[in-house]
Amino acid sequence: MVDHITRRQFLKVSGAALGGAAAVELIGLGLDTRAVQAQAQTVPLKRGKEVPSICPYCAVGCAQIVTVDTTSNKIIDIQGNPDSPINRGTLCPKGAATYQLTINPLRETKVKHRAPGSDHWEDMSLDDAMNRIAQLVKQTRDQTFVVEKNGKKVYHTKAIASLGGATLDNEENYLMKKYLSGLGVVYIENQARI
Repeated sequence: MVDHITRRQFLKVSGAALGGAAAVELIGLGLDTRAVQAQAQTVPLKRGKEVPSICPYCAVGCAQIVTVDTTSNKIIDIQGNPDSPINRGTLCPKGAATYQLTINPLRETKVKHRAPGSDHWEDMSLDDAMNRIAQLVKQTRDQTFVVEKNGKKVYHTKAIASLGGATLDNEENYLMKKYLSGLGVVYIENQARI
């Protein structure tokens, strides 16, 4: 009887026993993999042009390799770039799912607008949506801008707030802060800081 067995010895013996049992089972079943191998060889592999990219989900900036089918000009694969010092070829679950951004049929590709008092959404062009947002920002700022409060110059509006997304990089955050401060916006927050 063995008085002491190490973890390593236990794993070696267990692995050998399981491997042997599995081999006996497969042989006993008469499993023939030649048909599967023949089928796999007839499946055409898609090849395409590899394009370097950056994951759009957070400010880490993980490098990706996007493979594009040169005949249809559609994305066929997205994976981490192993040459990147940032992510070394790995991607988080969101980054690994970026391929879904391009092919998911549920992805909204148009601006949706619901007018005040309406019970349904309508499609709107991006240009119209941007113009509408600009009009509302200007209108709100003009109506609520405070130049002086209690004898002090304040030059601000508290009727507009901004919550930036974590996908913005440092330069974009800098520009957003400058732009919003120029408008007099006081409530500026960003997920990258949280």
